[in-house]
This record gives sequence, structure tokens and C-alpha cells, in this order.
Amino acid sequence: MSVFSGLSRPMKAAGVALIGVAIVAAVIGGISALSGDGSNEAGPSGTSSTPPGTSGGTSAPPSGTSSPSAPPSTSANPSSPTPPSPTSPGAGQPTQGQPGQPGGDQQASNKWVTVRVFNNSTIKGLADRAAEDFRGSGWNVNEVGNYSQGVIPTTTAFYRPGTDEEAAAKQLAQEFGIKAEPRFEGIQSASPGVIVIVTKEYESGHKGS
Repeated sequence: MSVFSGLSRPMKAAGVALIGVAIVAAVIGGISALSGDGSNEAGPSGTSSTPPGTSGGTSAPPSGTSSPSAPPSTSANPSSPTPPSPTSPGAGQPTQGQPGQPGGDQQASNKWVTVRVFNNSTIKGLADRAAEDFRGSGWNVNEVGNYSQGVIPTTTAFYRPGTDEEAAAKQLAQEFGIKAEPRFEGIQSASPGVIVIVTKEYESGHKGS
């Protein structure tokens, strides 16, 4: 006896339709179940769901670019240029204080030599005025007097050759524009020191006049 026995014809038709719908639904459900495992392999419109250029979820650097590399190692600091060695002081150059060099120290040292000034003119007080001029320039004048044993042509600083008097007399003569000569016979035995005998032209033509 059929399950549709006792049903009216319309009811039978409806039952057949429902059974057909159930069968179709079962078929579709099976197909869906079978294809469910691969649903993650393809994205919409058949494209892969994984973004282009990525694999396994790890981003790869864009093609054509390289990952940053460590800065190139620098070599040891270049040695700084060696400064030129200083020229030895005094090499090829005269230094002050050497014999024969008219340095300030040497000039000052000559002025310790005793200077004695004598008047050989008729001008009263001329030796005193010359002595004051010499003292004003730093010379060591310790005697002033008159010289009457002869006539001296021009104001002159006399010295004993080979002694400190020579350098002192020449320096004093250059400073005051007078002559410097070795001692003559009449004053050879006089006391040590530079002997300056001044004459009348000192007052009108030399320093201190």
C-alpha cells in the first residue's frame, strides 16, 4: 500500500513536489559540503584571496628594491698630516747679544764704562754741558774738567785699544756725532775710562747744544 494511498490526487501531487524539493536540497547540500574545504583557496571572481606579492602571510620587499644594508665599514681614521718641524731658532739668523751685533742689550752694556769729559775750548762750562748730555743718554760720566796741554782739532772720544773703552767710545761717538780714536801720547797714562775732549764746535753743531 503506497504512502499516498487514501490521499486525494492534489495531495499526492503536492507530496511528490515536496519530496522532489527535499531531494534537490539534499543534493545541493552535499555539493556544498564537498566544496567547503576549498572555499578559502580562491577569492571572488576566481582570484586568490592572498594579496599579490605575499606568501604565507610574510611580506616580501617590492621587486627591484633591496633591503637596507648595514653602512659600509669605515677604515681607521686617516692619520693627520705631520706638522712641519719648527725651524731651529737662530738658524741662519743673527741673534741679539752676539759680538759685533748692535743690539739694544749690548748698547746698554757699553754705558757702564767710565766716561771723563774735558773742555779744550774758551767756552766756559762746555764740558759740563757735554757731560749732562752724556748722562741724559745713560752714560756713566764721573769726572768733568779742562784739558790745556794742547789743542785738539775736534771733539773726540779717546780709548785704549783692546779694552771695553774701545766699544764704548765708538758707540758714544756714533750717538753724538763726534770722533772716536785711540789715546794719544799725552793721555796714555791717564786713569782708565773713555776720555772725551770737547772743543768749540760741540756747542754749535752737536747734540745737547
